Amino acid sequence: MPLSMARAGESNVIRKVGGTQETKRFLETLGFVTGGSVMVVSEINGNMIVNVKDSRVAIDKNMANKIII
Repeated sequence: MPLSMARAGESNVIRKVGGTQETKRFLETLGFVTGGSVMVVSEINGNMIVNVKDSRVAIDKNMANKIII
């Protein structure tokens, strides 16, 4: 399921990162890599704050839909 459907506070494993090569590269630089863990901190109107690789990152719903957990 896409990251946008995850509940806050749950730890999840990233199964796949989709999108164009440019999008994948951008998400990888933020720490969204296959096999990595990600946890949703909060979600407001589809925009999310997530913990990934000991950092908090804000992403919009379109980006969250490209990350499969």
